[in-house]
Amino acid sequence: MSRGDEKGHDMKKILMSVLLAASLAAPLAANAQISVSVGIAPPPLPVYVQPPIPGDGYMWTPGYWAWSPDDEDYYWVPGTWVPAPFVGALWTPGYWGWAGGSYMWHAGYWGDHIGFYGGVNYGFGYFGNGYEGGYWRGNHFFYNRSVTNVTNITNVHIYNKTVINNVTVNRVSYNGGRGGIMARPTMEQERWSHERHFEPTHMQMDHEHAAGRNREFLARENHGHPMVAATSRPGD
Repeated sequence: MSRGDEKGHDMKKILMSVLLAASLAAPLAANAQISVSVGIAPPPLPVYVQPPIPGDGYMWTPGYWAWSPDDEDYYWVPGTWVPAPFVGALWTPGYWGWAGGSYMWHAGYWGDHIGFYGGVNYGFGYFGNGYEGGYWRGNHFFYNRSVTNVTNITNVHIYNKTVINNVTVNRVSYNGGRGGIMARPTMEQERWSHERHFEPTHMQMDHEHAAGRNREFLARENHGHPMVAATSRPGD
């Protein structure tokens, strides 16, 4: 091999290493599309207490009802604190929406803005539109203690802002259809829907799969009242 060939080979190796590092560091691009269609409505959202935030940089992801094709039943995925996958990341929860005679699951995603999540009042800052639990400033996330459990935490940035919840607290977990929430995306949310989004992290996916393997989370077993409705970290 000539010196020129060796240099070209070395440059190719360096380029491949850079591309590999970038692929490992970057979150997976999300399609944020409809993934499940079910003929029966999901149960109401259970009432629960938010666990204290475990540390700086964690974002609250509300609990939700997922569908198990094997059990032909809904199961509860506990709300949990998740490390933000990148600085500036905001979580838009998934939601069930009525369309075409069935309930369809619109998957949650990470992005630069909080998008439309069906108008569902998940609580703890997710009152149906946007997020009142905090905001990013530079490399740090500032948590609103009026809607976030930051008790006994000293290493996080905290502020206090009273939030008026104008959404009727009826615990309905789906948008549209009979008895559903009649909410539509705002013009801003429509625009944000075309931004680049990112899939749930591996920790979030493992958290959901673990809940799906525990029969105590099935709606027919807990009658809409799961014994563990929220955890401090995924999988706890």
